[in-house]
Parts: sequence; structure tokens; C-alpha cells
Amino acid sequence: METSKSRWYSQLYVQVLIGIVIGAAIGYFVPDIGAKLQPFADGFIKLIKMLLAPIIFGTVVVGIAKMGSIKEVGRIGVKALIYFEILSTIALVVGLIVVNIVKPGVGMNINVNALDGNAISKYSQAASEQGGTIDFFLNIIPHTFLGAFSNGVMLQVILLSVLMGVALVQMGETSKPLINTIDLFLQGLFKIVAMVMRLAPIGAGAGMAFTIGKYGIGTLLSLGQLLIALYITTLIFIVVVLGTVARWSGMPLMQFLRYFKDEILITLGTCSTEAVLPRMMVKLEKLGCKKSVVGMVLPTGYTFNADGTCIYLTMAAIFIAQATNTPLTFVDQMILLGVFLLTSKGSAGVAGAGFVTLAATLTTIHSIPLVGLVLLLGIDRFLNEARAVTNLIGNGIGTIAIAKWDNSFDVEACEREIAAMKQEKAASKASLAHK
Repeated sequence: METSKSRWYSQLYVQVLIGIVIGAAIGYFVPDIGAKLQPFADGFIKLIKMLLAPIIFGTVVVGIAKMGSIKEVGRIGVKALIYFEILSTIALVVGLIVVNIVKPGVGMNINVNALDGNAISKYSQAASEQGGTIDFFLNIIPHTFLGAFSNGVMLQVILLSVLMGVALVQMGETSKPLINTIDLFLQGLFKIVAMVMRLAPIGAGAGMAFTIGKYGIGTLLSLGQLLIALYITTLIFIVVVLGTVARWSGMPLMQFLRYFKDEILITLGTCSTEAVLPRMMVKLEKLGCKKSVVGMVLPTGYTFNADGTCIYLTMAAIFIAQATNTPLTFVDQMILLGVFLLTSKGSAGVAGAGFVTLAATLTTIHSIPLVGLVLLLGIDRFLNEARAVTNLIGNGIGTIAIAKWDNSFDVEACEREIAAMKQEKAASKASLAHK
């Protein structure tokens, strides 16, 4: 008798893909309805986000506590930060080079005085609230222990997790009952995630319907050159840069993309990498990455290793300068690059964070007119799809790479998991052929 696992239509990625196609059709043919479906996508993301803080806390605490060594925690942290800085810099430079070669904004001749700055007022306000570098690091420290969880600030939760994990290591054998309790609670949370993920096709489809319905295909034509340039650039970065890292890690890029196809499609539909963070953590562990490495590296990478956002930041900033005929010297662009190296670390995995980060950067350096952000409003949702997917792939591959670098990657477990994936795919194909 055929099991549900072998039925092709029971696969999550198939259901999500169908949801995206239906959502795009609704947005195109009945845009008024499509534009009203965003609450369904927001609801799905909120269901996942309510679980993120306790999941990250539990994973990091249990992972560190089972290490038994504080030095190991510091070693993984340092390697992760080195990796994040290198990849972020490469992404920023790639974006800068491409936008100077393609010049998507040249010839638009936009009059800055004719632009309506009211459209970006809320983004300007959000950007001003981010503060400087010192404020960023001070905000990592929560006002209260529970405040980090209620506000859902990822870096604050990670800080508390590391401190608690180190404390349990120092307590030795007496901490085992508490560690086992947290681990059991964590398993319960992942069961809830599995239930929520059944709504992923609705969330992804609604997100796509909203995007097409509100902004329309027409918005893509006016700024199509920038959109195409960004998509091609992120594709090159994924294939060349991340592909090289993936090969070195022992997980070829195509195998990675096939294994995480569900999460990639959900991110494409919702424009949020946070929506798939719990599933990414589980699947990376199954691939052979040590639990402690996954718990520390992946959530931190969501803030410190946003490769897609880095590409977007340099390309979007130079595009605005080109479109408004704002001259930028080589020195100006190098200063911009240096500022982005700092401000890009404040971008989170939620939809639209890259736009706020760009606004914050242009607020601090006045060589590029802030009002030029109006030019990007119509297509930002489409741009966000490219940067969100790139961020997701970059952090997944980054976690595997750091695990490999730290000798915390089980190659045999990875091979077994990939083999199981191939068997499941073959069974699904056989089922389809039989029908």
C-alpha cells in the first residue's frame, strides 16, 4: 500500500510551489483581492516568530552545556565572526563592482527636488531609531532577562543563552536534570513548528499574492534593469562564492539546494528567513553539523552574515546616485563600503530590514540623497525576495563551513541524509509514474 510519504503532492516543497503559483495568479488577475491577503502571510510568520526565542535559547544552552568546555564556545564564536566578516565583505564588493559595470541608474536623470519624501518618512524614522554602532552593541544587552524573550531580539536571546550555557558547564553534574528538562521542552517546541509548517503553502501563497497584487507587474518594467542586475548578481554570488565554500565543506551546492528546497521556496514566498529558522536548525543537525555549532552560528548569522542584503545595499545606494546624477568619486564609494561593513551587521531576517538599513546608512552619509529611496519603494518587495533567499542559502552553507572548519561536521551522517533524500525522491517519482 502506498504511504503518504511517497505521494508527490504530500511533499512540502510541492505544496509551497503550488501556493506561490496560485498566489501569483490571484495577485495578477484579481489584484484587489491579492493585496488584501498579506495578513495570512504575516500570521504564518508570527506563528513561527513566537517560537524563535525559546528555540534559540534552548538549542544554544543545551549545545554549550553538552560541550563541557568554555574554550570550545569561544573558539566557535571567533571562527564564526571571522567567516561572517569575510563573506559580508566579498558580498559588498561584488555588489559594488556589478553596479558600476552595469550602471542601471544612468540615464534616468531624476530630479531630486521632484521626489516626494513623505513616502519614505516611516523608513527614515525607523532608520533614525537604530542609532550608531555603540547603541547597536548596547542594545545586545536586554533590560531584563524575560524582556529579551518578550521583545524577540535575537542577539539578546543569544547572549543570555551563551551565559546560561556557560553557567551550566561550570555547575558540572548537578546541572544535568535542568539540561534534560530544557532539551525535552525543546523537542516539544519543534513538534509545534512541525504543526505550524503545514500552513507554509498558505503563507507563501498569500505573500506572493500581496506582492503582485499591490505593486503589480508594471512596477518591474520601469526599474527592471536594477531588478535583473540584482537577481543575476545574487545568482553569481551563490554559484561562484557560496558554491566554492560548499564544495570545500563537503556539501556540493546542488545537493544543498535540493535538500533545503522547502525552506528556499517558503523564504521566496514570505520574504522572511526567520520563517524557516527552526527547520533549518533541525535539518542542519541531521546533515551532521554539531548541535552547539548550529545553535550558535545560524541565529547569529541572521544578523551578522546577510550576504544578500550586503549585495543589495551597495547596488541600491549606487543606483540612487546614478539615477539622480549624484557624482561619487572612488574615495566616496570606498567610504560608503566601509560604512556598510558596519551598518549591514544590524540587518535582521525580517522582511524589509534591508531597506531600513539602507535608509540608516544614507542618513549618516549625505553624499547620496535620502529622498532617492522613493525610487526603490515600488520594487523593494521584489528585491527583497532575492536578498532573503541569498541570506538563507549563505547562512546555511556558512553553518556547514564553520562546522567543517571546527571539525564538528559528520561527513558520514551527511552522506546518509543525502542518500535518504535521494531514495525519497525516487519513491516520489515512482509514485507519479505509477499514477
